[in-house]
Amino acid sequence: MSDLTVFAWTFPVAVPFWALMIFLPGWRGTRRILASPWVPLLPLAWYFVLAIPHFGELWHAMRRPDLGVLQGFLSTPYGAALVWAHLIAFDLFIARWMFFEARTHRVPWWVLSPLLVLTIFLSPFGLVAFLAVRSARIRSAA
Repeated sequence: MSDLTVFAWTFPVAVPFWALMIFLPGWRGTRRILASPWVPLLPLAWYFVLAIPHFGELWHAMRRPDLGVLQGFLSTPYGAALVWAHLIAFDLFIARWMFFEARTHRVPWWVLSPLLVLTIFLSPFGLVAFLAVRSARIRSAA
């Protein structure tokens, strides 16, 4: 399978889960589907499609991090596609956690949905913004 194919299909397999959280947060099916800890498995499958045949290069780049080695690995099509799959899977994992935390702390959907969209594109900003909202909700409930 080509690196371009893996790159091209990584995000689309995650889109249905994002759509459920953003557009149908109150639907019982959304909670039931997202209750599975295996939700990020689909984008991770693409990660393993690339990681296994390139494991030696991946291990070399990760075992003793060096900026030059990592830069070289990421500059390859398989390295970039591999990191893309990693990002998509873990962004989805974080978003799933945010979704359930929002329900626990009664963060309204109209607040959560834009934070999830932000998390799709810039997950560190989305996570920090969500943590601020979550903290405010916890303080106001006390």
